[in-house]
Amino acid sequence: MPSQPLPFVVIGAGAAGIAAARHLHDAGRRVLLLEASDRIGGRARSLRHGDATLDLGCGWLHSARRNPWTDIARARGFTIATDTARWGEQWRDLGYPPAEQQAFAAARDRWEERARAASAGPDRPLSAFVAADDPWRPMLDAISGFANGAPLDEVSLHDWLAYEDAATDDNWSVREGYGTLIAGHAQGVDVRLSTPVTRIDHRGRTLRVETSAGTIEASAAIVAVPTTILAEGRLIFDPPLPAKRDAAAALPLGVADKVFLSVDRVDWPANAHLIGDPHRGRTASYRLSPLGFPMIEAFFGGDTAAMLEEDGAAAAFAIDELAALLGSDWRQRMRPVAATRWRHESWIGGSYSHARIGQAAARDVLAAPVDGRLFFAGEACHGHDFSTAHGAYETGVASARALLDG
Repeated sequence: MPSQPLPFVVIGAGAAGIAAARHLHDAGRRVLLLEASDRIGGRARSLRHGDATLDLGCGWLHSARRNPWTDIARARGFTIATDTARWGEQWRDLGYPPAEQQAFAAARDRWEERARAASAGPDRPLSAFVAADDPWRPMLDAISGFANGAPLDEVSLHDWLAYEDAATDDNWSVREGYGTLIAGHAQGVDVRLSTPVTRIDHRGRTLRVETSAGTIEASAAIVAVPTTILAEGRLIFDPPLPAKRDAAAALPLGVADKVFLSVDRVDWPANAHLIGDPHRGRTASYRLSPLGFPMIEAFFGGDTAAMLEEDGAAAAFAIDELAALLGSDWRQRMRPVAATRWRHESWIGGSYSHARIGQAAARDVLAAPVDGRLFFAGEACHGHDFSTAHGAYETGVASARALLDG
């Protein structure tokens, strides 16, 4: 009898790896999806709390009308909410009167106009387009932390423009959880958990994939791990691939974390929004009663998230900010339920990628296949939809298609 063909191996069971493995599996190919941790989903993770589903990682179907996860969600009977992103609103104008909201909007427009006017020139940090003494600089930095996981002075203009020019304003959410949706997409695929890959020997015709459970021979592999893993040399290639390591180092993961607080009763409409303090860079964004659940979702980014990584610090910070806005009696009405520390997830190491100044082209370098047998996927590999689950999906499917066409 003829021997069974060697499998395709996909390394990393986040959104990109799941998408790649699903595509190969549905094409009738033998595929192994290897995951270092004890769960699938990567930076997509949903948690049940009573009747609520909490998305600890990615929670928004960004650019939803062209987001492939939207159609997958609908096909699987998930509930999509289309009117829940109210980041530009301040419930009851608490701590942020309309005149100040208008002043900030004008400052943000001026900053973006200056940035776009410089798009044809050399790459620069986003901070170059706002004066250090601008009274709205702290708020701009806070928003950069939410969007990029890093402050303005660490984010590439050219990289930021690539995302902004492609993104649309339709940001929807999944009632049953974005993480639930992504993890469920792996149903039926051969997944091996707690199986970190430490080395890929690609010297011969057959790839030798060294894992904690032994060596697997494969005909080709798709590497879909966070940039931290490649930049830190935790996955070794033989022969070495220094361009990949350098590209990954040029695309670090910023940090964005969440805290979920339960509340005893709801005094606001579903999906109301608050900024904790619009005059400070170190503040959080609050989604009140997401999807109608009696919860508050606090979102921290960049320096604020990094400052609050000690156990309990982020929850205490959120309660302080919210009590200042809602009234001191609210301190007794909020209870911490869950908190994330994505930078300390051992096989992840952060939230989503941004390019260092002058390094936007590193995304193409990271995504380029090697010898038609090693392919690379993940949000950091996408030219304009980086930092998103749909960008990860698209790179995973593109790698799978390229492998099949090779």
